[in-house]
Amino acid sequence: MDFSSFKNIPTIYLYLLSMVLFVLSNVIRDKNVVLYYLFLVFGAAFFIFGFLKSRKSK
Repeated sequence: MDFSSFKNIPTIYLYLLSMVLFVLSNVIRDKNVVLYYLFLVFGAAFFIFGFLKSRKSK
């Protein structure tokens, strides 16, 4: 699997995507527990990737 296109994503988009996933997970918390935890994990992962990418670029 090639992650070169993932590396070219601007950091602000990673943060924005993580915030969208956190909000969606909060909205569906009571309706679907599996999707709630899935969105939480992906939101945290995108936030961490964005943080690491911003630290590397400085």
